Amino acid sequence: MDQFKAAYETYKDRQTTAEQQAVPSGKEEIIAVRRNEEDNIIAVKTNTGRELDYPSALSEAKAGKKLAHVDVFHKYGRDILRSEPDGIRENNLSELPDF
Repeated sequence: MDQFKAAYETYKDRQTTAEQQAVPSGKEEIIAVRRNEEDNIIAVKTNTGRELDYPSALSEAKAGKKLAHVDVFHKYGRDILRSEPDGIRENNLSELPDF
């Protein structure tokens, strides 16, 4: 196995710890999403019951102060909200229930 495959296998085998899954104090976790007819996420709901439109969720995630376990990256000429890559499929934004 070459060094790149070995490095990837080591990365893939790492387990996410309970500490990494815990919601940091003062932050909210996204627990549900609202989608449009094209299956795009247009809003999110947090564990405190707040409902945020997509641009507001992006702003809060970029500020890094209110939303836990999400990242913002730039693709297709715009910012996109995504779950932190932790290897747990169930907590991906695309897997969350609708509200």
